[in-house]
Amino acid sequence: MANHASAEKRNRQRITRTERNRSAKSFLKKTLKTAREALAAGAANAAALVKVAQVELDCAASKSVIPDGRASRLKSRLALQLARAGK
Repeated sequence: MANHASAEKRNRQRITRTERNRSAKSFLKKTLKTAREALAAGAANAAALVKVAQVELDCAASKSVIPDGRASRLKSRLALQLARAGK
């Protein structure tokens, strides 16, 4: 329980940021899953879905939802999978 006004404000900010980050992470996971499934199935639109996933990774990294290195690593792995699929 917060004892000062500043501590109460920090708690409100924490809750707001947690909700925003949770939503962003959930959307990012869904986007990555869709792209990976398209690559595994050899779908015709796999390249477009990978591009969308890479944009979402950049967006999440720029907002500090995930670390920059993780976004870079995931983008690289998606691009490698796309190249191996020959799309």
